Amino acid sequence: MLEVALSSEKPWPEADWEALATRAAQTAIGLTPHGDLLASPTLIEISVRLTSDDEVHQLNNQYRHKDKPTNVLSFPMIQPDLLDTVTHNSDDGEVLLGDIVLAHGVCAREAADKGIAITDHATHLIVHGTLHLLGYDHMSDHEATAMEAIETAALAQLGIADPYLIDED
Repeated sequence: MLEVALSSEKPWPEADWEALATRAAQTAIGLTPHGDLLASPTLIEISVRLTSDDEVHQLNNQYRHKDKPTNVLSFPMIQPDLLDTVTHNSDDGEVLLGDIVLAHGVCAREAADKGIAITDHATHLIVHGTLHLLGYDHMSDHEATAMEAIETAALAQLGIADPYLIDED
């Protein structure tokens, strides 16, 4: 079972962000070999924080040593190769998969540049962040291609256009 705990602060606009984040994370997980987590009796938790560029800038500097804001940060709490072991052996029936943090200004600018709604772009970034929590990465061309394929499939299921086609236009 999946639970998404969402916190949102200004300047993020009013929206049903928790439902959006839950759908995005469920869809992403469901398209991976970890899809069985969605039916697990263990409560799988993801924290999503929608915040300011300033907060993301601080986190990016502190944890990645990059002195600038970025659109999304992911902080996995479990090593991907231990995910099955941890979920089956949880003492309290709950496992925190990790945290996803989105920066409003960066996300809003990127959405405007692509000519898409901020909700669609945030959905993409939550899918992307969820895949990072599961151990996916885009450091090599092969990894990037695999990750993008899952993102594209997840977004298609959610009724959102392929963001990588938009980027090429």
